[in-house]
Amino acid sequence: MKIVTATPSDLPDIVALLKAAALPVAGIENHVETTLVARDSERLLGCAAVEVYGQAGLLRSVAVEVEHRGEGWGERLTKAALELARNRGVRNIYLLTTTASHFFPRFGFAAIPRSELDPALAQSEELRGACPASALAMRASLSTSAPPSPQSSSPPPVPRR
Repeated sequence: MKIVTATPSDLPDIVALLKAAALPVAGIENHVETTLVARDSERLLGCAAVEVYGQAGLLRSVAVEVEHRGEGWGERLTKAALELARNRGVRNIYLLTTTASHFFPRFGFAAIPRSELDPALAQSEELRGACPASALAMRASLSTSAPPSPQSSSPPPVPRR
């Protein structure tokens, strides 16, 4: 099983997984080049995406197939997505969640008022109504956090052609 950059042909599987996880699908098609997928042979096991808006980013669409939850795929996908964001020049990364606020603090995320979301994120479908207003906003700094240690980091995603 490996984590790779998504391609447009992955979109139907990504959308199906997000719908099964009750996560927003609006706008995901605009961020395929910054979406990662975990695969077992040809089957999609999980995904995570980053929307990049200059030095601000939005982590979104972190989902793992039900039968593979608890195997560390969510953590590996999140770490790889944060590394992708860091490599794209993102200094502060945000997310919205209704169910996973307990999962993200291990990656440096802390809850913030929605008023503290970077204004650049207003371009995102997630902030324009795809995510409910009740979703918790969280932020992590990528500029001050050290990259993951070699012992705990996932290998960088393999680009697919």
